[in-house]
Amino acid sequence: MLEVKDIYAGYSSTEVLHGVTFSVKEGHVTTLIGANGAGKTTIMNCLMGVVKPTAGEITLNGETITGLKPNAIVNKGLTLIPEGRHIFPQMTVMENFDMGAYLRNDKKGVKEDYEWVMQLFPALKERLNQLAGTLSGGEQQMLAFGRALMARPSILLMDEPSMGLAPIIVENIFNIILKVKEMGKTVLLVEQNAVLALEIADEAYVVELGTIVLSGRGSELAENPQVVSAYLGL
Repeated sequence: MLEVKDIYAGYSSTEVLHGVTFSVKEGHVTTLIGANGAGKTTIMNCLMGVVKPTAGEITLNGETITGLKPNAIVNKGLTLIPEGRHIFPQMTVMENFDMGAYLRNDKKGVKEDYEWVMQLFPALKERLNQLAGTLSGGEQQMLAFGRALMARPSILLMDEPSMGLAPIIVENIFNIILKVKEMGKTVLLVEQNAVLALEIADEAYVVELGTIVLSGRGSELAENPQVVSAYLGL
């Protein structure tokens, strides 16, 4: 479904990614794990057109999307929940949801997705007219999640969704990821909580210093001695 082939990318004269190759299968949860500075967020930024690769190719359903602008990539079916959430704090919860559907013109579909999102995040239904910046950290993450779903992506990209959240909120977020998968969505997850990430992942990749150094099923990597020692804290 999504193929990343031999991508090189970076910022100014600093190269961050050195020939990254991986794939994301339809209907699966795929995770990228690795230490801070490994290049995980740069990979996500390349997928969304925020960073343009200097070499390599990104294809979605056989169509090249390398170098497209972010809005064009959203229209192709990719949507990102960025690290740090980046909700619109001076807009209401409802206005944030509307921004998620901004590029859509199918009113019936938007209404259906809104109702589905409200089922996933019932706590937000009570806060539709509240300014997003006044929500708790967990509520803001749920809002960012729901806003992304309002774009009706074929692949949902999630960058560090557990960051800064209480364990009970993190557990809820990961349960919702599984619900989204059950609804037929495809998820690419970047996550430092490797234990949880590998627990829900169909496929997983380990990123070190801008390259993929290990890959396999999530359950396999969770038992790999190198991964256990470096990332699972066991």
